[in-house]
Amino acid sequence: MDQLKLAALDEEDLQVLSAHVQDAVITIADIRYLPKEKRAVFIMNRFVWDKKADKRTKEHERRRSAFAVSRVTGMKAHKIQQDAKDVVLELLAVTFKAGDEAPNGQIELAFSGGSSIQLDVECIEAQLSDLGAAWSTPNLPQHDLT
Repeated sequence: MDQLKLAALDEEDLQVLSAHVQDAVITIADIRYLPKEKRAVFIMNRFVWDKKADKRTKEHERRRSAFAVSRVTGMKAHKIQQDAKDVVLELLAVTFKAGDEAPNGQIELAFSGGSSIQLDVECIEAQLSDLGAAWSTPNLPQHDLT
């Protein structure tokens, strides 16, 4: 198995994780904020951008993955109906905005449609781990750039 396991401890590392989770789909039910543990966890179906489509079938891959952020002191949702557990969000990017006192700041998960989640963090400390085998999908994510 070629399961991905990455960590981010700075903004450059976070950009790498963001590239790997671009176009992941997440249901509201698969988002957890654990304030006592200072942790936020997102279970997602990640599109495997780093592997080319099968030449014969033109199939792509998705994998069940966990994206976890540690040292979280707060979490805010924007344009997300939190009680609609079956709603699917498409993740576009994960970014970091530095705070007033380094190394604190805010990690933002931006979703299609203008929704987002902001995590107040003491510092950047995030992990991305695949949880199992891949499955094939004929669907290639596409974005309207106009």
